[in-house]
Amino acid sequence: MRVSLFVTCIVDQMFPEVGVATVTLLRRLGVEVTFNAGQTCCGQPAFNTGYREEARAVARPMLDLFEHELESADYIVAPSGSCSTMIKKFYRELFEEDAEQLGRIERIGARFFELSDFLVTVLAVEDVGATFPGKVTYHDSCHLLRELGVAKQPRALIGAVSGVELVEMNQTVTCCGFGGTFSVKYPEISTAIGAEKIASIEATGASAVVACDSSCLMQIAGVLSRRGSHIRCLHIAELLASENARTRE
Repeated sequence: MRVSLFVTCIVDQMFPEVGVATVTLLRRLGVEVTFNAGQTCCGQPAFNTGYREEARAVARPMLDLFEHELESADYIVAPSGSCSTMIKKFYRELFEEDAEQLGRIERIGARFFELSDFLVTVLAVEDVGATFPGKVTYHDSCHLLRELGVAKQPRALIGAVSGVELVEMNQTVTCCGFGGTFSVKYPEISTAIGAEKIASIEATGASAVVACDSSCLMQIAGVLSRRGSHIRCLHIAELLASENARTRE
């Protein structure tokens, strides 16, 4: 099986270790991974901020790139529920009056998967051979949960990691407060939401919090750092790729 990796902007620019972990994990499972260096942003920041025409200008060449990739790849996989949602769902809204583009979006979306969903739904794998000794909790990213309905898949993968004790937090489905440009426009509200999420994480007694989106982990790690907490933040790809998963301090 061949997969084309859509690495996403935040992974490419800020958390390249997540991209490396994704490739390491997929290759361990026998998947051939390709990467098209021509990929750019999916357009979500502009879309979320209300700049629809600018978002369409970014999205059109990405649709061209995805179509090209699917000529040789079986699937496109992204280590992000947020960007996956943009392509699979919000592109429909962005191009709702363009029948030709909607047809392309449907074809691409059917073969576009967020990483944890791909592992469980397509590869039918839960135990990937990972080891991580300790207690962890899981944060449900808003787009992944609410728009794509992915909740059982990451938990199944985490639960199959040798040595892990998964402890659910009280507010697992509550937003972390990031919300993309929301955290920039409304920093006080974002910080308050983040503080509630952190309290819920700390109450579990977990040594690490795992999520499927680097953006959420960036928000959570920032609040934890300011509190002087030693709780580690791990993207699910990092947890699954190695027993010595890298962290953001």
